[in-house]
Amino acid sequence: MTGAARKAARKLARDFGEVENLQISKKGPADFVSTADKTAEKTLQYELSKARPNFGFLLEERGEVAGADTSNRWIIDPLDGTTNFLHGIAHFAVSIALERDGEIFAGVIYEPIHDQMFTAEKGQGAHLNGGRIRVSGRNQMHESLFATGIPFKGVRNHPLFLRQLEAVMAISAGVRRFGSAALDLAYIAAGRYDGFWETGLSPWDMAAGIVLVREAGGFVSDLDGGQDMMSSGAILATNAPLREPLERILRESASGKRP
Repeated sequence: MTGAARKAARKLARDFGEVENLQISKKGPADFVSTADKTAEKTLQYELSKARPNFGFLLEERGEVAGADTSNRWIIDPLDGTTNFLHGIAHFAVSIALERDGEIFAGVIYEPIHDQMFTAEKGQGAHLNGGRIRVSGRNQMHESLFATGIPFKGVRNHPLFLRQLEAVMAISAGVRRFGSAALDLAYIAAGRYDGFWETGLSPWDMAAGIVLVREAGGFVSDLDGGQDMMSSGAILATNAPLREPLERILRESASGKRP
């Protein structure tokens, strides 16, 4: 998984170096980024198929590809943080998860510009460039830093998000929006953020991050405390002490209660 991620990321890093020239491209920047997405995805599919030829795939660009081995499939986002990439912001990642019998078993999130390789395997812990990582130990909301994803044009529930944001802002040390859900979850696992929530995500946005956070000692659920993240697209990730207060604040703000 790490080898495939590095191979796909090498081309992404080269393409990222051309971002400043995109505005004069005949096709335009969006087409360029779409090509970068597809090239990275093809590389990942080729490399992983060489290693495990019978595994299936769930791919951001190509959708589901059935495999002879129905127990295992790869869930892949070749470029998480596309808008950052498009604007020349060096905060994007390759995300690969292995799902086994319906459960996320292993995950890799690779941020190529700063060479940060986040890895996790069920029962084996979470690691960053080979060193063990764990979620933060903070237990006070007013000392904690949170991350989220802000809905943009064409996405529903802007008023709900603003209520949630206002509620978390009122009791925390701050809220960040960096534009890559995969890296947000990796940062939770590394203890850089203390909590994260977002809605409207796809399975490939969060699959690798789910096992990373859990193996780092954290808690992952949907916004109601259940385990419906992959189908609902809504996720909450924290350390154990902050789980209940963050879940409660988001739930109360959704119902219209003031922070």
